Amino acid sequence: MGARLVGLVNHVIGAYARWTLAVIAAVGGLAAVITTALAAQVYASVTDEGELAGLDQPILEYAVGTRTPFLERTLTTFTDIGGPVGMPILASLVVAVMVWRWRSRTPLVLALVAAAGSLAMTTVGKRLIGRSRPPRELAVPPFENSPSFPSGHTLNATVIIGVLVYLWLLHLTSARARTWALVGGACFVLSMGLSRVYLGHHWLTDVVAGWLIGLGWLATVITAHRLHLTVRRRREASGAGAASGAGAARTRHTGSAPGQ
Repeated sequence: MGARLVGLVNHVIGAYARWTLAVIAAVGGLAAVITTALAAQVYASVTDEGELAGLDQPILEYAVGTRTPFLERTLTTFTDIGGPVGMPILASLVVAVMVWRWRSRTPLVLALVAAAGSLAMTTVGKRLIGRSRPPRELAVPPFENSPSFPSGHTLNATVIIGVLVYLWLLHLTSARARTWALVGGACFVLSMGLSRVYLGHHWLTDVVAGWLIGLGWLATVITAHRLHLTVRRRREASGAGAASGAGAARTRHTGSAPGQ
């Protein structure tokens, strides 16, 4: 399937291999926004009867019953990392280090594409659903006023941390290091989502939607990058083979010339 997909992209993109990533990411972004809109409509139609939505209130009440002042302060600080200020700062620092160390613009391009798609899906989902957040008397301040579905903290953490881990994996050779990178990234994303429920800033279904939509967009971005690399390598190999064939032809022609 991967080979067929690469062949299709090769055929469609033609000679413009350098635009492969941009074209696939744009198509994937459009598809992701459309599926987000469809998911919002489905959610709006079934939320009153869905089993998962029925867990929202009991789980929030359980979280409220387990709160302590220490956990509230700690998780509020942690969840700020995934907010509209903390996450851009964290991602920018990590990407800057990657660009500097690896002498490559790939981390910057992938991070920008991933962040743009994540922001678009968060905005579309919130505007389409317009779901109210949990009651303020059950939430830990500071309070938020934007719509609740999907959880922006969760969706953005899933996408941004996922892309950063993926980029890191490309430069790790140790199986143990790769495992720790995956586990660390997964724990961060899971903890970010659960902290939003614990603090009463989101319902469980908001967080689950953030995870699922984020994973879908993350898969799109990574697939686009893998296709870009494969198409580029094939074209480079094809170009090198053509150059080698031309050189061999010139050698044969020179060898058969009179007086040689």
